[in-house]
Amino acid sequence: MSNIGGFKVNRNTLIVALFLVAVIAGGFYWYMSKPQAKESLIVSTTTSLYETGLLDELKIMFERTHPEYNVSFISQGTGLAIETAKRGDADMILVHSPSQEQGFLESGSGVNRKIFAYNFFIIVGPEADPAGIRGMDPIDALIKIRAEGQAGNALWVSRGDNSGTHSKEKALWTATGLVLDEIKVETAGDSAGTWYIEAGAGMTATLQLANQKLAYTITDVATYLKNYKNGNIELVKIVDSGKDTLNVYSAIVCDPDTSPRGMFEGSMEFLRFLISDEVQTMLVTYGEEGFGSTLFKPWLPELEDPDSEIVGWVEEYAYIDGSECPVEYRQNAADLYR
Repeated sequence: MSNIGGFKVNRNTLIVALFLVAVIAGGFYWYMSKPQAKESLIVSTTTSLYETGLLDELKIMFERTHPEYNVSFISQGTGLAIETAKRGDADMILVHSPSQEQGFLESGSGVNRKIFAYNFFIIVGPEADPAGIRGMDPIDALIKIRAEGQAGNALWVSRGDNSGTHSKEKALWTATGLVLDEIKVETAGDSAGTWYIEAGAGMTATLQLANQKLAYTITDVATYLKNYKNGNIELVKIVDSGKDTLNVYSAIVCDPDTSPRGMFEGSMEFLRFLISDEVQTMLVTYGEEGFGSTLFKPWLPELEDPDSEIVGWVEEYAYIDGSECPVEYRQNAADLYR
């Protein structure tokens, strides 16, 4: 029998009590120290952001300051990325096709569209430049490629996959005044094959096919630089970037009223992260070390430059009814739009 604080306590009772205290303390320590369950944030995204390694870097940066989330990416062309989100299999999208993005908003599937980066498309082809288009503007270049294709002197490879790059290509063909459905079936000179070839694949596979066939194609500059630097292709830049080849990247959160996954808050955290000073500053130099050139340009700093020509280009090409996100498609956006 022990005496504790003036109370007599049975020795066996004391042992049991101390044992229970130890068990409870140990359980509490285990609970506090065990890895906590993370919420899964799924982002459906265009291939150019993924293949260049940018998304891997963003994942590391975001999870470092938001350890409660595990971010996963589904890499596809813009069209498929949007369909994945519409099915409820993603929480947000990162894409680069303003017309398709507008459709996503109008369908009731997305809210709070926000532009976060841009770069340019370029036309690449064999060093010999068989169509003789080097230095031309993209519209004249496509017209010349078509003429040389009909003569059997040039080939064109299209992604043909309803991606953002494919959408840009179709818009450029429309600007030429030519009918794409008609030129698709035109033969290359006296051969039985067509000069217009559809890859039905992602950007890297399309570049490799164009390289194999000594053909021209349109590509975002980031994916081109990655593949050229890695020795996957020998194609060179033939038609440089400009207003007609602007490429704008936007984030759109799935509408919480229609999305079954319930990850609106996490998606908004990631969207705000993309436009944060941390990410926008990182984009300024991203790619320089590995590829010899930056791959993406941050959008927010452009808005601070009153003389920026790019702002006018983006507003004309990528804004919807005069805004990056019309008011009717904003939800719990707080100070996201100023």
